[in-house]
Amino acid sequence: MEGKTAAVQMRNITKRFGTVAANDKVWLDIYRGEILALLGENGSGKTTLMNMLSGIYYPDEGQIFVDGKEVSIRSPKDAFDLGIGMIHQHFKLVDVLTAAENIVLGLPGKGRLDLNRATEKIKAICEAYGFEVDAKKKIYDMSVSEKQTVEIVKVLYRGADILILDEPTAVLTPQETDKLFAVLRNMRDDGKSVVIITHKLHEVEELSDRVAVLRRGQFVGDMLTKDTTAADMTNMMVGRPVSLNIERPEPVNPEPRIVVRGLSCTDKDGIKVLDDISFTANSGEILGIAGISGCGQKELLEAIAGLNPVDQGSSIEYFAEGASKEIPLIGKSPKQIRDLGISLSFVPEDRLGMGLVGSMGMTGNMMLKNYSEGHSPLADRREPKKLAENVREKLEVVTPDVDTPVRQLSGGNVQKVLVGREIAAVPTVLMTAYAVRGLDINTSYTIYRLLNEQKKKGVCVIYVGEDLDVLLELCDRIMVLCSGKLNGIVDARTTTKEEVGLLMTNLVKEEK
Repeated sequence: MEGKTAAVQMRNITKRFGTVAANDKVWLDIYRGEILALLGENGSGKTTLMNMLSGIYYPDEGQIFVDGKEVSIRSPKDAFDLGIGMIHQHFKLVDVLTAAENIVLGLPGKGRLDLNRATEKIKAICEAYGFEVDAKKKIYDMSVSEKQTVEIVKVLYRGADILILDEPTAVLTPQETDKLFAVLRNMRDDGKSVVIITHKLHEVEELSDRVAVLRRGQFVGDMLTKDTTAADMTNMMVGRPVSLNIERPEPVNPEPRIVVRGLSCTDKDGIKVLDDISFTANSGEILGIAGISGCGQKELLEAIAGLNPVDQGSSIEYFAEGASKEIPLIGKSPKQIRDLGISLSFVPEDRLGMGLVGSMGMTGNMMLKNYSEGHSPLADRREPKKLAENVREKLEVVTPDVDTPVRQLSGGNVQKVLVGREIAAVPTVLMTAYAVRGLDINTSYTIYRLLNEQKKKGVCVIYVGEDLDVLLELCDRIMVLCSGKLNGIVDARTTTKEEVGLLMTNLVKEEK
């Protein structure tokens, strides 16, 4: 690129895990004073490539040059010495320490650390780039975006001028994302190199100067962001044209399936996480749930699934097709709900903690859903194995085989296994929490297609999502939660992003 100096040059970088080549002879340049978006489908090798630059992995082949000199990066410390810092998706902070203590933790220095001097330096970094950090605040008292800010300040404090951020906006609200982008632009203008790994193409268009694309571990090209479109980027990632339209069939004969009245939930600290929620979810319809993360979406789905206790006076009823009488669900466990003949499928937010068993393969995880149906003490593995193969093929799950432990798969592939299993259970109600979080665009559209197939079969689909553009395109109605309260239910075909955004932030209430 004319007029820019390459801070990093990666040449012929190859990294294998067993028989899988995560990166295959990759060439990549990273320039100073630039924000580079690194794009690719799940499992295309983006994070692996950046992990080699930040010292977590060491390449099997190839060379890395920093400022024109060949270097060997064998640890994160080597990377820091070269001015390279990576902010990972999962933060690496000590909860019981303050922001300042985390920032200086592990730095060389004799005697007691001078926290006052450190705090002054932290303040100077924050002022230079527009951060807000309370150096004395404990990590466990912080929001997700505050923790992320501490991670970024930590690498800047150590002198990094090449910053890598892996999925930095996955758990941020639109407002927090705007703040982060302003800071990243300030860093770029200060001559730093910023690399973001992301799946959100509208963010790429808004923030980056240049885009580099990986496909199946290989570098397929780069271009200036202003010279490309979302469709071009997607085609490069996938290797074929992909339609970026979400179908929205009209609901056919919608009937009430789940009726919720006066639902309230109180957590163990006595805080009301849901406050007097009432709504109806119909068959053959996708009901979207919008709201800033932590507004009660998770508790709502868990209450319907029989996983979360509810306050007295709450009512959740299930109406079976053609049945004369509703079935109350309150107080029933997931197994009792299943024993009543109700097929409720739930894709939770916590994929490995709540949805799947990490040490088991796809086959074992398929068995979890229906192990209690067999009466023999020896579980029959033939059907689950067939189902696992089917899900693997239909959703293009990248795994050496169906018995590889799912924790060894990339996040996107874990999600495909979970969604595939829940849909295979032939549900009448399908609830998903952040079904496409962290998924590449091609896989996301596969999941939207599957949800629409379920809708056409008359399934009642409840979809919790964070991308407002998708909620407006995919859903029939959108219910907006704000601080545990229901702020409104709107028609997704006629509402606007602004209207939903205002309902999410409580700004509409006063006007009524």
